[in-house]
Amino acid sequence: MAVTPSAMRPLGTPAPDFSLTDTPSGRRVELADFRAKKGLLVMFICNHCPYVKHIQEGLVQLGRDFEKKDLAIVAINANDAVGYPGDSPENMAIEAKGKGYLFPYLYDESQEVARAYHAACTPDFFLYDAARKLAYRGQFDSSRPGNGIPVTGQDLRAAMGLVLADQPVPAYQKPSAGCNIKWKGP
Repeated sequence: MAVTPSAMRPLGTPAPDFSLTDTPSGRRVELADFRAKKGLLVMFICNHCPYVKHIQEGLVQLGRDFEKKDLAIVAINANDAVGYPGDSPENMAIEAKGKGYLFPYLYDESQEVARAYHAACTPDFFLYDAARKLAYRGQFDSSRPGNGIPVTGQDLRAAMGLVLADQPVPAYQKPSAGCNIKWKGP
């Protein structure tokens, strides 16, 4: 299984705008919808990647733990659904409802949002502060399929806690790693 690391965008980079459809509800979700929140986590995930499946319960728990906090979470799937039908909007809605996602699960059909964020892999995490400047773009934790390390989300959770406390996130961050985004053909 090939591993793709995150691109590690420069910290302080502004959050790119987006307006995408939430697959479970069918409603449009935009970056501006979260302007009142102290922080925003944008996650690029998908349905079929073994790296996402490995941490999926941790993502569900993260959604539960932060649901009532002043930090919004949104997940985006940018995979080519023609080449990877398991990542179709219909299957995304089934996945989100079946797993109990408490955060929007958006479909980036054009892949323009993923390109704007420089998303490279699933999972890929982008945490923004109140000014929507990139504060963290690293791994969920050190757990990977088959390495025996428990899934805790400790790296991302620590960064989220610092953003909520209006504290700087340390600049040293380990990249996320997973399956590459399934880009559409030429």
